[in-house]
Amino acid sequence: MDLGTLHLFVSMVGLTGAVIMVSALLSGVIERTGVPHVAVFLGLGAIIGPMGLGLIDAGLQSPLLHIVATLSLALVLFTDALSINLGELRRHKVLAALVLGPGTLASAGFIALAGHFILDIPPAQAAMLGAALASTDPVLLRGLLKDRRLGGSVRQALRLESGMNDAALLPVVLVALSVAAGSGEGPAESGARVVLDNFVLGPAAGVLVGLLGVAALELVRKRMGIRRDYESLYSLGIAFAAFAAAETVHGSGFLAAFTAGLTIAILDVELCDCFLEYGETTAEMALLFTFVLFGTSLIWSGLGVITPLTLLFAALVFLLRPLAFLPALWPARALSWRERLLIAWFGPRGLSSLLLMLLPVIAGVPGAGELVQVCCLVVLISIVLHGLSPRVLLGRRARPDRPETAPAGPGGAEGEDAGSTEPGAGAVIDTATVASLRRQGRPLVVADARSHRSFQESDLAPEGAVRLDPDRPVSDAARLRLSREAVIAVLCA
Repeated sequence: MDLGTLHLFVSMVGLTGAVIMVSALLSGVIERTGVPHVAVFLGLGAIIGPMGLGLIDAGLQSPLLHIVATLSLALVLFTDALSINLGELRRHKVLAALVLGPGTLASAGFIALAGHFILDIPPAQAAMLGAALASTDPVLLRGLLKDRRLGGSVRQALRLESGMNDAALLPVVLVALSVAAGSGEGPAESGARVVLDNFVLGPAAGVLVGLLGVAALELVRKRMGIRRDYESLYSLGIAFAAFAAAETVHGSGFLAAFTAGLTIAILDVELCDCFLEYGETTAEMALLFTFVLFGTSLIWSGLGVITPLTLLFAALVFLLRPLAFLPALWPARALSWRERLLIAWFGPRGLSSLLLMLLPVIAGVPGAGELVQVCCLVVLISIVLHGLSPRVLLGRRARPDRPETAPAGPGGAEGEDAGSTEPGAGAVIDTATVASLRRQGRPLVVADARSHRSFQESDLAPEGAVRLDPDRPVSDAARLRLSREAVIAVLCA
């Protein structure tokens, strides 16, 4: 290993460690202040990039950025598919169809037209830019979707859109990419090749790998058992295996990653829950790491293309989404006008847009570098606008009461009560025990802390249970003023 390679390796190891540490240390502060998570990591990238310490420069032609971006896009698509709540999708199929059909596709079309006529971009490249900038970023939306000030209908629409619109927009990018690249074949042969590569071989490889992966997991589960946290890592293995399998047969590895995740979502809900509990954090770290790489230099290149025309185009990008979504949501009579406006506004552009726009760069499409810079400018504006707008549009956050500190028990540990009676902390409480405690008049709280997917898809509704968000059970318990003397029976199946 030469000195240059060693330096790069050490820098990447240090960068990975920094991303994990900064994300963990600032997670609480970021959540309370509402500062966009990604803004912190773009700033970290600027510090270690050429404008700061000069440790890493992941420019447009950086092989490292291309590799990380490719894997990150596959991971985004796989995570999107795996997080699809099929029960929720069935219940809100009309809303999903409106958001993903006329809403998303019309938004992409309007942006493409703006790019073609205002920036004089060729039609195929304009279609790629339109599709990329119509993509809503799940990383940027994650904090908003957990905000209690957001209405349920708005949350459902944005969750469905952020989880599935990349799958609707990626084919647009892939077809436009094939048109822009061109080939020596005739139109019929070229079209057949695009359909075969992108819409047959890729998805087929994803379904096959997903089926084999689920079958192998089920077999080992029954014979030997598997730790729950390792199942989440197993699902990541399926994602990358599906991508590689599709690329081997010249299919789309990205569509393969999505269909592999969708196959798991349909066949193995337990594996989905494992991923959402453990693997999603790992995936988010990888995506934030990608933001750091973009933040070293590439995303700031968007500031270098500021002209009256590019600013006009950027303004239209944010205006055209409401113009596409408000008519698209008209048939959803249950939505109020305020809810429709919130759905139409909250379409943050972020990592998904950047990753989609890097595909033509990797493929060597002429003029792709300039398109990436325009995309970077829009993403930077979006991070500011959509990051700050919840404070304006949703009002101030309600701060829950801080829980009192439990007194130290006889054993000396805070909150530990050596003289407590059964059932003790961590004990398994069955329905008979719950009934017995109620007959004795003991203070008892039944807390439903199941995962979001299990809670939404199950018809089980324990009598008198209170709902605790599994992501923030302590603050929920404080908000609900649950008695500290009560036995809390937690349902977490």
